[in-house]
This record gives sequence, C-alpha cells and structure tokens, in this order.
Amino acid sequence: MGTGERDQEAHVSEESSGAGRTSGGDAAGASRAAAAPRTLAEALRARSDASLAALLHARPDLLTPVPNDLTQLATRAGTRASVVRALERLDRFALQTAQALAVAPDPAAYSVLLALLAGDEGDAAVEDALPGALAGLREQALVWGPDERLRLVRTARELLAPSPAHPSPTGLGPTVAEATAGMSPGRVQEILQTAGLPATHDPVSAVAALTSLFTDRTRMSALLDTAPPEALAVLDRLVWGPPYGEVSADPAPPVRWLRDHGLLLPTSARTVVLPREVALHLRAGRAHRAPEPVAPAVAPAKEYKPRVVDSAAAGQALTALTMVEDLLAEWNEGGPAVLRAGGLSVRDLKRTAAGLDTTEQAAAFWLELAYAAGLLASDGEADERYAPTPAYDEWLELPPAERWSRLAAAWLAATRTPGLVGEQDVRARTLAALGPDLDRSPAPEVRRRVLDLLALLPEGTAPDPETLLDRLRWEHPTRTGPDDLRPRLARWTLAEAEWLGVTGRGALAAHGRALLGAGGDGETPGGRRPSATTAPLLGLAAAAALAPHLPEPVDHVLLQADLTAVAPGPLRRPLAATLNVLADIESKGGATVYRFTPASVRRALDAGQAASDLHAFLAAHSATPVPQPLSYLIDDVARRHGHLRVGAASAYVRCDDDALLDEIVADKRSAGLRLRRLAPTVLAAQADPASLLEGLRAMGYAPAAESAEGDVVITRADTRRTPPRTAPAPVPEGPPLPDETLLGAAVRAIRAGDEAATVVRKEAPRTAPAEPGGLPRTTAAETLATVQAAVLTGSALWIGYVNADGAASQRVIAPVRVEGGFVTAYDHTADEVRTYPLHRITGVAELADDPA
Repeated sequence: MGTGERDQEAHVSEESSGAGRTSGGDAAGASRAAAAPRTLAEALRARSDASLAALLHARPDLLTPVPNDLTQLATRAGTRASVVRALERLDRFALQTAQALAVAPDPAAYSVLLALLAGDEGDAAVEDALPGALAGLREQALVWGPDERLRLVRTARELLAPSPAHPSPTGLGPTVAEATAGMSPGRVQEILQTAGLPATHDPVSAVAALTSLFTDRTRMSALLDTAPPEALAVLDRLVWGPPYGEVSADPAPPVRWLRDHGLLLPTSARTVVLPREVALHLRAGRAHRAPEPVAPAVAPAKEYKPRVVDSAAAGQALTALTMVEDLLAEWNEGGPAVLRAGGLSVRDLKRTAAGLDTTEQAAAFWLELAYAAGLLASDGEADERYAPTPAYDEWLELPPAERWSRLAAAWLAATRTPGLVGEQDVRARTLAALGPDLDRSPAPEVRRRVLDLLALLPEGTAPDPETLLDRLRWEHPTRTGPDDLRPRLARWTLAEAEWLGVTGRGALAAHGRALLGAGGDGETPGGRRPSATTAPLLGLAAAAALAPHLPEPVDHVLLQADLTAVAPGPLRRPLAATLNVLADIESKGGATVYRFTPASVRRALDAGQAASDLHAFLAAHSATPVPQPLSYLIDDVARRHGHLRVGAASAYVRCDDDALLDEIVADKRSAGLRLRRLAPTVLAAQADPASLLEGLRAMGYAPAAESAEGDVVITRADTRRTPPRTAPAPVPEGPPLPDETLLGAAVRAIRAGDEAATVVRKEAPRTAPAEPGGLPRTTAAETLATVQAAVLTGSALWIGYVNADGAASQRVIAPVRVEGGFVTAYDHTADEVRTYPLHRITGVAELADDPA
C-alpha cells in the first residue's frame, strides 16, 4: 500500500469504525487496551486472534484481498458495500438493535439502548436477548465501544437513521435539533413562549430547553393534558410513522395548536414533522412498535413415527433414481437439440415430461438435477445436442444408496433453480430448462437453512410451511419484499426435498439429517458449512443411513402369457440393462411391468444378441416358465432379422430372396425411398442408410445395417456420450466462506502488518527522518551494514521495499543470509521466508522491540 494511502487510513475517525471489545469481548482482548478504544482500528487491535477470525468469517468480503494491517481492515469494514452486505445478514432483532442505535445519541449508553427497545415499562424478553444481539453486532464490526459509549459505524448510521428521502423502519423522524436547524431564532423563541418555557439568549440553548421539555415525562404529560382531543388524534396518526404530514396554508386549529407548541415542526411551507423526542414520549420510549427479540418457532403440522418417515423417504429416493435413469436412458442415443440461446425448448420439455409421466415443473427439476450432478451435458458438436456424460456410466455402477447421495449432495449445493423454468427474465425472455440464466446465488443457503429448521423439529415431525416462512423472514428481514425470491426458494425446497427423498411426508428423514452433518444442528445462516473434505464423508454417512431402508435388488422377473414381464422389485443392474433393451416399460410402481413387442425384440437383436441368447437369458432370469407366445415372438423376429441388408452406396438393400425385393419395390409405401433394382438381389436407394433403415422398419420389415466389409453393424443403446464434462460450478453469493487455514493465515498476516506499521523504531544514523507513515530511507552502504549486523545478532528489521511493479510496502524481516546482492530473511508480514534484492530496499531501521 502506498504512503499516502496509509496516511489517509491512519486517521480513520471514530464514526467510520465499528467493533468494540466489551459486553461480549474476551478477557484477552480486555487486557490489550486499558482505555476505551477511540477508533475502530484500536478496537480491532484489542481483539484476540479468535475474535478477528470470527469477524473475517462473518464478513468474508473483508478478506478480498487480505488487508495489510488493522487500520486497513477497519477502513474496509466501514465501506458502504461491505456494511450493506453485513446488514443484510442480520436477523430481525439484531437489525432492530442497530436501528435503535441509529436513532439514539452518538455515543449511547447501554441503558439508553435498552430503554429504546424495551420501553418505559420494560420487556423481559428484550432484556434477555439484547446482550446476544449486541455481541453479534460487535463481532461483525457494526457496533463498537464499551457499554457506556456504544457507537454504530457511520455508514450504518447513514443507512438506518431517518431522513425525508429514506424513512427509518422505526417510523421516527428527526430530532428537535435537526428539525429546527433551518428555523429562525425568533420562531424558536415563540415556540418556547407558547410551551410555557422562559426565553433564552441564543438558539442553541432554546433548542436544548425544548428538547429537555419533550424528554421529561412529567412535564410532557402535563403539556399533552392541555391539548385539544383533535390534536391528540393528529399525533396518533403520526406517532408510528411516517412522521411527516401535509398541511394547508391555513391549517386547522388542532394542527395550529401542535405547531405553535413545537409538537409539530415545519420542514417546508406545506409539510410538518413529528420530532423524535415527542414520538418516543407517545410510544412510551419504544423505538419499534413490536420488538421481536425471539425468533418465531416453526410449528409442527403433523407427526409420524420416524420409521414411517424413513420408509416413505426411501421409497421416494428409489423413485428419484428411477427418474434420472429413465431420463438419461431415453437420451442414450442423443437427446434433444440445444437452443441457440442455450437450454431446452418448450416442446422438448413437454416431450420429456410425457416420457417421464410427470409434470413439466418436475421434469425440469430432474433435468437440472442430472445436470448439476454432472450426469448430463451438451456434446459440443456442430449440431449440439444433450447426452449423458461418461460420469453417468460410472454413477450407474455405484450402489443405489451412494447414487442417491451423489444426487442429493449436488442438489444441496447447486445454485441452479429449476422452479424458475417457464418464467420470464427482465428482458421478457422465457427461462428454459438447462438454460444459462437459472443460477440464483441464495439457493444453496435457503435450501440448507430450510433443512436445518426441519432438523430442529422432533424426528418424524412435518412443519407448518407458513411458520417456516415466518422464521426465514425473521432471519433475513432486509430481503423481504415483493421481489424477494427467498420465500419461493423455500417453498421449492420443500417440494424438491420430497421428490428427491430427503424428506418423507414432509418430515426430514434420517438420511436427510446425515446429509446435513451432525444431525442437522440448525445453525444460523452464515454459519460454518461442510468443507471440501467433510462433504464426501457426509455423503457416505447419508448413503449408510439410507441403505437399510432400500429394498434389495431382485434377480428375476415373472414372465406372463400376454407377452409381459413383471419385476417384483428393483432389478439388479445387468438384468435391468438387458431387459430395458429387450422390452418396453409399460407401467411403474411397486412392481414394474415390461412388454415384449416385435420392435423391442428387434432392438435386442440389433444390439448383437442372438435368438438363442435371448432364450437363455429369459430362462435364467424368469421365476416362471418362458411362455410359448414369447418364444414364438423371438424366433419369428429373429428369422426375419437381417434377411434384408442395408449398406452405404448412398444406400442399398440386398437380399438373397429376390421375391422379397419385388414385394418391397411394389409397395407404395417405398415410393419415398426412390428404390431401383441394380441386380436381382440388390436395390439402390437415394436415401441415406439411417433413413432407409427407418423406412423399411416402418413398413414392417426387420432389416439389419451392414458395414463396408459386409458385416452386420451392431448398434448399442449406450453409445452416445459427451466428451468428459465437469459438473457446473455453483455461483456463490459474494465471496466464499474462508476455511480455518485461510482464517489463521490471514489473522497472522494482518497482525504482522499492523506490527510493522505501528512498532516503535530506532532512529537510523546519518539518515533524514522519514515522513510519518513513509518508508525508511538509508544509503546502500548503511542498508548493507545494518542487514549484515542483523544476520549476526539475529535481530529483526523494519524495511521499505519496492517490488518490480513499483508498489511500495513496509515489512518486518529477520535476515538469515546476505550474499550476491540478495538478502534471505523470514518475513513476519507474510509469515514466510523470502529473498529480497538489496537494491529494491529503500532503507532499514532497527526495531525497539524484536517482534519475534
């Protein structure tokens, strides 16, 4: 950081600072400063390392980049963007506490703040909750100072204090001093006289006398006893805000009486305002009409036995796996095309929903879930289409419980929001499934918070959704409004958790609790989340909790005479894969019904199976004898399969039976293929091989494709895969939460930088003193001699250093070796060993106390 910047930051005023060390500060912090801090930097300097780490964790934007010292940290903590972000993360009572401080005198005593929140009559709940709320504001560097001199940072006061342009949420107006700032001294004296107060010799004492009257409960009550009833009615309309009212040029007598007595003060020719002191008297001292010190409880809606919830959730988890598998199996040979703007077309979404036998909204959820888990992506070809990724094949090989945990973990962390599909963005464009504009940063936090609140309820208890939404509004009051997405995200979370099997019958299942970690401790937003190393462990724990509730896969089906097969449960992977090719799924549920058709049998033959293979497969996996109609069907299709051969000429058909070729040519349905005979056993077509195959199959034949060498081409259903793709990275809301390692390193770096900036230095001999906050200046010879001496004595030095980019900085180093024009030293500022060119060191100075 440059010298001028440091000089500017070194003079941070009290109003731009924000964290204290009392009423919640630790003993270590109290021992660091004997007197009350005068600035935020001093307050932060008195904190312990653990307290600084808590600040950086609560406000991670302060870490980008890591501040050079505590003065810079204090300045950054008082910037508007950072303060706004911190205020947005306050719960309702913490915000009400900050709002009360914004209308209190600056600084304010704890007793004054308590009176503003609890009122003249007191409130036990407020008294119990206020210390915790104040400690939270201090931890986030929004409030600082001892209990006798509490200060709200200047930026927060500007944001929360009442003004005509930005009314305060408290509904209070300006103070008497603020409202009379532009009033003539004569008019102020007239108000004193009308109110029964003696005249004063100057406006300042007059305003003080008027303020004293309005804050004296006894005298104020006596004054209001003389007011007309109509005047009191006017005050009742203004007391809880907004405090401003319009008046005519000749106001009514009640308004004139209030204005003459200073209970309403003019702000313009047509506007009056109720002074803050008057409003507080009428409110019995309360800054808020209804303080909310206690978070609203999430009320239970229904209660079930935990095993019932776990069983229901496990059944839905199995359905979720089936949905994803069916979706991607349908797209095995290539899915729908990607829109030019990205995403899936409305028509393709409807077709997908029909194939999955679900609603379009649910289909969008399954699509986005597969995409978030990295199982689905676009292939990147010129004719871009969606297809499964290679990770899908790896996922299929996992046990069912682990497959579910991968999906659930991806859903929990994803910022993709499928609930928005079908709505319009700010440019009136419809948002498409798998499109580029579905990321919403708050989604992961809202999902986890909703599940945390469910985890606070007794096991087997489903919540009342409205009370859950009330709780979320209390936790994030600044974000509520008509455009707030959080209530909708919470409702979508409840629905999606049920679809996915995280909840059963609305209650959080045991494997859902395991997915959250520590049983879901319900920590508040902004709390610590699972790290990259613990998240996989939580996934394994969730899989272990789910596995006992999943039915064991079966290795047999029940073949029936009507060409159907019934699977009495989930099938083992090889059996299910083969049966999905050999038969079509007719219905799903507790038991899946498959139907054998000529087309499905031909599909199996196209995949390289022979009729004998199919007979052996069915005999091995059927718990009942293979019905004769099914055997006849397989033999009949196999007898005709491959009788016709289609290859590439543009395309040709060859067959040893020339009568069959005559039949095809004579068929009117073949006119579109434009066939002509080249030889008794060969027909040529002006269609490509794929279209020719499709056309002949539509006519009822069973042709087989062949290669240029004349071999039958085997087509498998799982040949279409995208190149390797990574799952889409979530788009976080603000900077990511730092881990313990980063927090520790940042605190050490800030402490070292602060020590370098504030340490007492010895005067360097024969050197002009540096300007306050500037870099030390010594000659090259003096620099070399001082550094060499420090190597011998093991002492630390304060140096000025200019890097290759010309950026100047101050550092505290402990030199280890000097050779070749370089000094190798342990840099206390960076907390690592570094090498510095001597010619880039502007000067050195010995430290009065060795920081090591």
